[in-house]
Amino acid sequence: MRKKLFVLSVLSLCAGGVSLFAQESLESLGFSLDVVWLFIGAILVFIMQAGFALVETGLTRAKNATNITMKNVMDFCFGAIVYWALGWGFMYGKDALGGLIGTDQFFFGPMSVDFDNGNFYKSWFFQVVFAATAATIVSGAMAERTQFKSYLIYTCFISAIIYPISGHWVWGGGWLAELGFHDFAGSTVVHSVGGWAALMGAIVIGPRIGKYFKGPDGTTSVKAFPGHNIPYAALGVLLLFFGWFGFNGASTGIATVGGGGIWSGLNIARVAVTTCLAAAGGAVGALIFSWIWFKKPDASMTLNGLLAGLVGITAPCAVVSPGASIIIGLIAGVIVVVSVEFIDKVLKIDDPVGAVSVHCTCGVFGTIAVGIWANAPDDGILGLLHGGGFAQLGVQLIGILAVGAWAALTSLILFLVIKATVGLRVSAREELVGLDLSEHKAEAYGGFQIFSNM
Repeated sequence: MRKKLFVLSVLSLCAGGVSLFAQESLESLGFSLDVVWLFIGAILVFIMQAGFALVETGLTRAKNATNITMKNVMDFCFGAIVYWALGWGFMYGKDALGGLIGTDQFFFGPMSVDFDNGNFYKSWFFQVVFAATAATIVSGAMAERTQFKSYLIYTCFISAIIYPISGHWVWGGGWLAELGFHDFAGSTVVHSVGGWAALMGAIVIGPRIGKYFKGPDGTTSVKAFPGHNIPYAALGVLLLFFGWFGFNGASTGIATVGGGGIWSGLNIARVAVTTCLAAAGGAVGALIFSWIWFKKPDASMTLNGLLAGLVGITAPCAVVSPGASIIIGLIAGVIVVVSVEFIDKVLKIDDPVGAVSVHCTCGVFGTIAVGIWANAPDDGILGLLHGGGFAQLGVQLIGILAVGAWAALTSLILFLVIKATVGLRVSAREELVGLDLSEHKAEAYGGFQIFSNM
């Protein structure tokens, strides 16, 4: 009898040990999967830097291709360092001033965090590529006439201060998060911040030489500067489309079931589907609308329409149905065409690649879309069409106005200060020659004669 009890006790202890080991192993495996998924998502978002470089290069003139490529490489390199030193702390540091700013975790990494703390490192790596995206948006609107050194200065300020502080309000547990503002992957936090800064930059620096001119009747005419390589632009858009599955999908933060609701690995599939359909809807909407308006299927408008659909779905991707995502994409595709024409021909603001229209205009629309089409009752996020009334929509509008005011005002001050000190714009001669030769002494297409398109 005693022997039998002893054997049962040993078996019980073994079973308990196995159970505990199994539980620890599952938790360890789950954490590993989360790390790998966030790492893969970050790599996909990083690939978007190549997409932005190709889109901007393709939609501008050949004489500036080297300059644009250099800017899109170096805004990440400089941005990563300043985001490590300051940006992360402002965005995810200890909350202060009623949810306005983070105040610790500066110089993030080996200087402040244990080498073995993978949880911190995976989060930083995922967030730094988002910071780079916000900064690189500005490049397109100010292309072909901005001094390279000035570009490096303002991209550092955007990555270190402007983007992180407003990001803290939403993703760092700040005051907008407390209000219930929802921006799953960054229609406002990333895209409209970059878009507002791009708008201010384009206004302060002024149009390219020859873009707007007085006709014999005294009216102002607009000269189109066609992009020199539409295949480049199309390849860039497809790379952005590819990377966006990480941009939106990995914003769940985890790959495992834990977390619940929209913040769960189970939601990755829905996010991928809504992202895909909205992008397709954006391209179709822009194609059809521009075809009717211009009597031809416009390539650049269609490409921007695809991007508009992606920007528009970035905020609501986790809380809307596939059907709603198509509608959001179609509307964004139409909006971007109207916005490009309005900014170019009515406001007379020179935005060579349509960055303001894609990222600011459609970023605002995507954020509003949450308040209209959201249907996530378990997470308390219901839009106007699903019984939520105007509550969520009202919060979304507050967030749009607050972040827009912050990004526009701070970037306006930044550009004015740079203009008054080191200078913002290249000389007229340098602009006519092209920034490849005047700024870098290196042609993108060696052996070919590039003429100024005047």
